[in-house]
Amino acid sequence: MTEQVSPQAEQATVLPGSQAQALMTELASWRNTTTIVIVAGCVFEFKGVFPAGSIAEGYYNLALGEMGFSGHIKLQAIASIRLIERKHRGTDSFAFVFEDRKGQPIFKVYLGRDDQHVIHPEQLEQFQQIKANGLQPN
Repeated sequence: MTEQVSPQAEQATVLPGSQAQALMTELASWRNTTTIVIVAGCVFEFKGVFPAGSIAEGYYNLALGEMGFSGHIKLQAIASIRLIERKHRGTDSFAFVFEDRKGQPIFKVYLGRDDQHVIHPEQLEQFQQIKANGLQPN
């Protein structure tokens, strides 16, 4: 399910991994997004609001609810966050790609879409602001 993209077709800005917690906190305030984890050729997708989290025992623990996406993220494993803009199946797509020290994706969070498959405009605006200015403290 991964696709090869030429460097000319993909535009990326890179944030330091030290901003991962702040970015995930920001994402938890957005409407639905799509989170993707690819492991050993298997693709796991979650469509919904990215959960809020808190630090405990060395991990950023995503809120555990009865249903939905949850997990434990080792912040030290995130070396960089790549902001990707590219065409996917003919449609503009925008993602935050959380990468390890080897530049390999740990997980990706794509901007959400409405029922007509249009990206939420406020998310696109926030993505572009982060891309242009970095992640600003609240």
